[in-house]
Amino acid sequence: MKVIELKNLTKNYGKTRGIEKVSFTVEEGEIYGFIGPNGAGKSTTIRTMLDLIHPTSGKASIFGMDCQKEGVEIRKEIGYLPSEVFYYENMRVKELLNYSASFYHKDCSARMRALAEYMELDLERKIDDLSYGNKKKVGIVQGLLHSPRLIILDEPTGGLDPLMQQKFFDLLLAENQGGVTIFFSSHILSEVQRLCHRVAIIKAGKIADIQKVSELRENSYRKVRLIASDFSEEKFALPGVSRLTRNGANVEFLYQGNTNMLVKALGLLSLENLWIEEPSLEEIVMHYYREER
Repeated sequence: MKVIELKNLTKNYGKTRGIEKVSFTVEEGEIYGFIGPNGAGKSTTIRTMLDLIHPTSGKASIFGMDCQKEGVEIRKEIGYLPSEVFYYENMRVKELLNYSASFYHKDCSARMRALAEYMELDLERKIDDLSYGNKKKVGIVQGLLHSPRLIILDEPTGGLDPLMQQKFFDLLLAENQGGVTIFFSSHILSEVQRLCHRVAIIKAGKIADIQKVSELRENSYRKVRLIASDFSEEKFALPGVSRLTRNGANVEFLYQGNTNMLVKALGLLSLENLWIEEPSLEEIVMHYYREER
């Protein structure tokens, strides 16, 4: 069953870029990644899917229902966490969550307490007294307390410390194992690689590619920085090197290929220092676009 289906979804803001002919499907039980740099169109796509803003053209359906015509019914089965959370500051956490639960016409109290305990969230605290990270926890509990069939997450980990991020990921995996479909939007590649089955890459409002995460890992790049006074491109003729820049002894490039071959080639240099790390998503997407051209 297709839980989400977008067909040529377009949102035109006039001179400001929105999204253009965005098309993809998310199958039931999938954890689907939606990645791209900030400003690429991720939030616009999600808000248009949820009928929070109206599309210029194209169509979006969730659970086989039209998002514009049947949005009220659709939202009963969706848990949504936006990238920025804003609340009534004078309410207590428990009051806010009970208010949210009242829209679903079912008893969410046990689920709410269990989620709050898991996320280490004090239900008696006032919203105004919470840190940004704790407000994000409120959003997580709010989005999951009614046991939705589909969870839509827009940059969900901002403000969470690394330990709480891991607990949150474990919670999402448990939900998914229970049959929940998850749509995970992020600009952090490592998050998507850790959780998702497939990913859609969006750049400048358009879908650049849709891949399985296994394929994304196989095709992933490493960012290499080194200091070597004897470096020369002739000496370092290694397939898979791209976007190489050099400033004296300082060299930087992206590498795609066998790690052992990289280490062997580096061993021929008189290295003063070396850094090998995951490139930013922006670097990967920009490289992808250059390759497509």
